[in-house]
Amino acid sequence: MAQQEIQVDRERFCCSICLDLLKDPVATGCGHSYCKSCINTHWDKGEERGSYSCPQCRQTFTPRPVLEKNTMLADLVEELKKTGLLAASADHCYAGPEDVACDVCTGRKLKALKSCLNCLASYCEKHLQLHLKSAALKKHKLVEPSEKLQENICSRHDEVMKMFCRTDQQCICYLCSVDEHKGHDTVTAAAERTERQRELELRRQTIQQRVQDTEKDVKLLQQEEEAINGSADKAVEDIEEIFTEMIRLLEKRSSDVEQQIRSQQETEVSRVRELQERLEQEITELKRKDHELKQLSDTEDHNQFLHNYPSLSPLSESTHSSSIRIRPLRYFEDVRAAVSQVRGRLQDILSEAETAILQIVSQVDVLLPQPEPQTRADFLKYSQEITLDPNTAYKLLLLSEGNRKVTVMSEEQSYSNHPDRFTDWRQVLSRESLTGRCYWEVKVGGGRGGVDVAVTYKNVTRAGNSHECLFGYNDKSWSLTCVGNNYNFYYNSIMTPVSGPLSSRVGVYLDHSAGVLSFYRVSDTMTLLHRVQTTFTQPLYAGFGVGFGSTAEFCKLK
Repeated sequence: MAQQEIQVDRERFCCSICLDLLKDPVATGCGHSYCKSCINTHWDKGEERGSYSCPQCRQTFTPRPVLEKNTMLADLVEELKKTGLLAASADHCYAGPEDVACDVCTGRKLKALKSCLNCLASYCEKHLQLHLKSAALKKHKLVEPSEKLQENICSRHDEVMKMFCRTDQQCICYLCSVDEHKGHDTVTAAAERTERQRELELRRQTIQQRVQDTEKDVKLLQQEEEAINGSADKAVEDIEEIFTEMIRLLEKRSSDVEQQIRSQQETEVSRVRELQERLEQEITELKRKDHELKQLSDTEDHNQFLHNYPSLSPLSESTHSSSIRIRPLRYFEDVRAAVSQVRGRLQDILSEAETAILQIVSQVDVLLPQPEPQTRADFLKYSQEITLDPNTAYKLLLLSEGNRKVTVMSEEQSYSNHPDRFTDWRQVLSRESLTGRCYWEVKVGGGRGGVDVAVTYKNVTRAGNSHECLFGYNDKSWSLTCVGNNYNFYYNSIMTPVSGPLSSRVGVYLDHSAGVLSFYRVSDTMTLLHRVQTTFTQPLYAGFGVGFGSTAEFCKLK
């Protein structure tokens, strides 16, 4: 009982200025208690008037009283806080702006602990006791405090709405069910709640199942992320090791060639020096012989000359300079040319290998394929800058506009011979390979010959006039033919008629990893002309086949 009385009279321990529990309580001359800081602040405001009054009884004090701490009250408040018989702050018991207030409390209202759906009122802990003790009130439906209780009252009949009209999908009172909702499908609100609760539980089960499934997917993706990171790290480590080994191998080959060159250099220099020494000795000997002959020639005694002449030694065989061949080029120039040729072959191999490696890397895609773009703005996110490769152009094709436009000419162009060139079909390929997601647009010029907008593998046949070289007539190329007023799609010599309005601009969308190739008519909207779903095994190249009088051009999109 003592505890209940303290809880009921808790306002006695609150400051009437701040409405909170007393802190450092002091008493005025009239016996009322306040927080020391609160009463000092209150009196500071009345300093100019020279009088100080009690906020409760209005008794005036002159001069300003000296406030003494109410030690007994301070100790009592602290003791009550420790024993839990008194809340530490009035904010825990009084209703604030965001709280539901007790409908029974007078003055400053306490927080409501429960709301009653039968009484349509909210009660604090004190005023709720009757509902908890009275047998009649125990049957009432108590819920968490709510400010929307009045929404349960029928605005027309001022009755509690305990019915539900399924016809109009709204809560109604009993009088409504026999009045304006007469003849409607009506049930009790409790029955409708039961039905809706069942649906709600099913939806919750669905959501919970989706949560579980999604959590599993998240876990799988986390594992996939770890696997990707691990695989990438291992691949980078292995590739570094492989390239290091390749560099080491090239350095060894370089060292071996250098040693062979130096060895051959030493051998040839030794031979040259040996021959040089022999020639120098021969010069010395010849000069000595010449000196003897000169002495004999200068002899004035004819008999002495004739006597000594037979004793002259014969000349040794001469190493004539005409037998020594001086090469017009540097001796090891051929070696440098051979190594340079190897370098070119290696560059070609590395270039092809890089394309293949990048293709393999781009195919690593663990996520679901992205949906195909819908608007032109969406397509332009994947726009690809494409130019034509002169080394592939048929000799009657003229490339212009930065190698983006092709026109059929009546005379052959001055192209050099190249193994990548189409020899018999008026076709040309792009310089750039296409992987991943790409989009480009082609401007088609008039002419009865028409234009083939194609993609193809690099290893499509180039030489000859067989169908193996013609876009769309083999299993290495896909082609949309724009001729006259018709579109036709060709693959592996099979023609598929394509319906759709003609346009001077055709859009091509490629999702290489997903195996999607789509052709669009580009105007104010994107109109799908034809879509291919397949598996691409190599990088693709864009291509044109151009008839007489027609032109084709890759449009600039950026």
